[in-house]
Amino acid sequence: MQLKGKSVTLLLAEDDDDDYRLTRDTLQECHPLNDLRRVENGEELMDYFYHRNAYRDTKNSPTPGLILLDLNMPRKDGRECLAEIKADPELKVIPVVVLTTSKEEEEVLRSY
Repeated sequence: MQLKGKSVTLLLAEDDDDDYRLTRDTLQECHPLNDLRRVENGEELMDYFYHRNAYRDTKNSPTPGLILLDLNMPRKDGRECLAEIKADPELKVIPVVVLTTSKEEEEVLRSY
């Protein structure tokens, strides 16, 4: 994903190291100019957006052009984060791709 030849910041909320590496490697093959950032749980995700704790410096936590969100994360799960993101007027405009291994139809419908 690139907009007019510019790099896009992608924010991956993923607690599993193997899934992170797979996503990172795939994105580097497809679009090596994009900037992939990672948070490992829902609390870190919201800290990133609101520039709290380790993410106070906005240079190190730029607004993403796309969020890749794992539903099943520790501390605060992706469902809670998604609800918070969509309730915030500034964050709800950022596209979110929900990632899950769940085959539960209810889970998919709830994410929509």
